[in-house]
Amino acid sequence: MAERVYVSGWGIISALGNNVEENLYALKNKKSGIAHPEFLHTNYAKQKVFGEVKHSNDELKIQLGLKTSKTVSRTALLGMVAAKESIETSGLSSHELKSTLFFNGTSVGGMDISERNYKVFLDNEKLDYKSSFSGHDCGHSTESIANFIGSKGETSTISTACSSSANTIMQAGRMIKAGKAEIAIAGGTDALSVFTLNGFNSLKILDDNPCKPFDENRKGLNLGEGAAYLVLESESSVNRRGAKILGELIGYGNANDAYHQTASSPEGTGALNAMKKAMNIAGNPAIDYINAHGTGTGNNDMSESIAIKSLFQENIPNYSSTKSYTGHTLGAAGAIEAVFSLLSINNNVVFPCLRVDSPMDILPKLPIFNVNDQEVNCVMSNSLGFGGNCSTLIFRK
Repeated sequence: MAERVYVSGWGIISALGNNVEENLYALKNKKSGIAHPEFLHTNYAKQKVFGEVKHSNDELKIQLGLKTSKTVSRTALLGMVAAKESIETSGLSSHELKSTLFFNGTSVGGMDISERNYKVFLDNEKLDYKSSFSGHDCGHSTESIANFIGSKGETSTISTACSSSANTIMQAGRMIKAGKAEIAIAGGTDALSVFTLNGFNSLKILDDNPCKPFDENRKGLNLGEGAAYLVLESESSVNRRGAKILGELIGYGNANDAYHQTASSPEGTGALNAMKKAMNIAGNPAIDYINAHGTGTGNNDMSESIAIKSLFQENIPNYSSTKSYTGHTLGAAGAIEAVFSLLSINNNVVFPCLRVDSPMDILPKLPIFNVNDQEVNCVMSNSLGFGGNCSTLIFRK
C-alpha cells in the first residue's frame, strides 16, 4: 500500500519576513514587501521595485553563526535560514538527518558571487578563477545548504525555472509515496541578481511599480527573492516520531506545453494539464482555494485564467496571487507558496491579491481582494515556469 505523504515542518524567508510567523503576520495584515532595493546593486535601483529580503549577507551570516569573512552565495544563505527553520519546526534530530533526503530547487545559484568576481576579472585584478566561480553552479548551493543542516542522505538539484521548487516537493512526495524514502526536505531558494534583472527587463515584463496580478491594467511582474522548505514524511515515520502534522500532500502534476521559451501558451495548455494530473492523483477533491501563479504579466494571468476556467468551468474556487506581496521569487516561488498554502489551511484564511482596481473578467468569479476567513481544507498551488514547465501541488488539512 502506498504511503501517505505528510508535512511535518516548514521554514521560510522572504520580503515579508525572516520566518513563518513573520510571513503570516504580513499576509494577514496585507503588508507587501515590495520596495526599492537596498542590497541589490543596480542602475535600476531607483526605477524599479523588488521583493528583497530585508537583511544583508553579513546579517544573514551572523544569524546563521557563520563568519562574515566566509564566502557564501546569497542564494545559499537564504536557503540555510529557511531549511534550518523547517528542521526546527519538524523536530528532526541530527541522527534522523543523516538519512534524510534533500531536494533543492533554484534558477540563480551562485550568480551574485559570479557577478562580483566578474567585475574584478574585467578590471584585470588578481583572481583565482576556480575559487571565484566554483559556486556558480546551482548544485553548489544545494551542497552548501545540505552541509549546513547536516543532511547526509541523497541530495538532488532541480532547475526548471519558476517551477523548480514545486518540482522538488513533487519529487520528494513521489519517493515517499513509493516507499523509497521516509523523510525528505524539499523546497528552493533564489536571490536577486543583476543578470536576472537585466534578462527580465529585456523581455519588457517588469512593472516599475508594485505588481497587480489579475488586474485588467497589469503591466508586469516584480522580481523577488527568498527561500522555503517543507519537511515531508511518510505516515509510518510520522507515527513513529509522534510528529505534528501541518498538512498532507495529496496531489501533484507536471506538464510542459513547449509553446515558447518565455511565455505560456494562450490556451493555458501546460497549466491545465498540470492541474488535471494533480487533481487525478488527489482523487478530485473539492478545492477551497487556489494559490495562483499570478505573476502580473499580460500573458501569464490570461493563460492561467483560461486554464482555471477550462478545469473548473462555472465552479471556480476562491483564488489569488501572493506574488503581489513577495514579488516573483523564481525558483523559490513554488516552495514559498506551498508554505502560504499550508498557512491558509492551518489558519482557515485566504490571502488576497493586492492592488487590484479593475479585475480581469475572464473568470466568472473575481479574485479575493481582502483577507477572507473561511474553512480551508484543500488548497491548489500553481507554479508555471519558462519553457512551459508547469507544476501543480495540492495540499489537504
